Amino acid sequence: MEHVRDLRLLPKAHLHLHFTGSMRPATLLELADKYGVHLPEALTGGEPPQLRATDERGWFRFQRLYDLARSCLREPEDIRRLVREAAEEDVRDGSGWLEIQVDPTSYAPRLGGLIPALEIILDAVESASRETGLGMRVLVAANRMKHPLDARTLARLAVRYADRGVVGFGLSNDERRGMARDFDRAFAIAREGGLLAAPHGGELTGPASVRDCLDDLRAARIGHGVRAAEDPRLLRKLAEKGVTCEVCPASNVALGVYEKPEDVPLRTLFEAGVPMALGADDPLLFGSRLAAQYELARVHHGFSDEELAELARQSVRGSAAPEDVRAKLLAGVDDWLAAGPAV
Repeated sequence: MEHVRDLRLLPKAHLHLHFTGSMRPATLLELADKYGVHLPEALTGGEPPQLRATDERGWFRFQRLYDLARSCLREPEDIRRLVREAAEEDVRDGSGWLEIQVDPTSYAPRLGGLIPALEIILDAVESASRETGLGMRVLVAANRMKHPLDARTLARLAVRYADRGVVGFGLSNDERRGMARDFDRAFAIAREGGLLAAPHGGELTGPASVRDCLDDLRAARIGHGVRAAEDPRLLRKLAEKGVTCEVCPASNVALGVYEKPEDVPLRTLFEAGVPMALGADDPLLFGSRLAAQYELARVHHGFSDEELAELARQSVRGSAAPEDVRAKLLAGVDDWLAAGPAV
């Protein structure tokens, strides 16, 4: 058997991880028991649920499972536990920088309101970062299923807390609903406040969704973006602008965007020069965390260790990490390569 380098030891940045979706399955079971929440077998069976979100019914089922899991986060201690455990999992997988994505309005009703919810989350992130040594920040995401005015409120709030750990502003949920341009003012508020623009696009719909994120929201990163592979001209635009796509291979297969791991267009994006940051998206529902995404690139796409190292570098360059953190992580990537394969 060929000896290969351990991908958990490869320094990397994690730029696409959703808050509730980062939860450990065992933690979800404990919290559900604590609060008397009945969970369906899809969340208790020990295996990732079978999901196919490319149709409306499948996406509704995915959202229902996600909402059930989120309903088990009710107290500040639950938030602190989730964040600490997410940081521990990332450190175990070689991450040196994590930008966790959250819509605080989802937690506000149980945590005393929008501002208290965000402050509890930011305090938890600061504590987890201190305890684990992981560089960790927050990307506040609006919900495209809600009114654009709600997104503007969130953008203003995100800017207000830019000095407390918020580094970016996103737009999530079903991209088949709500035009990107409807949220242009919210993203302008965020950009003017110094935040990185990172909306979802090019997952459930095609290249036009990615193009809208670039043209209407002036995205610096794209959540997913894989469907850009269907448009060579768009690939060139992403490469020329240096826009990082936060690609989540296991998620793409689990949600039915692609049938098999080898169908995810990692090679197409990589060879077109489009920067990528591999991400786990929602490990609670998809069953795999960060290092597993790199393993997928190795096993199903034949990425060499040199190419995997370059993917790790791209994740660091696409992050909002300060220069000293970037330099340390990039040096660590070089050291990983220089150390040679495990014996």
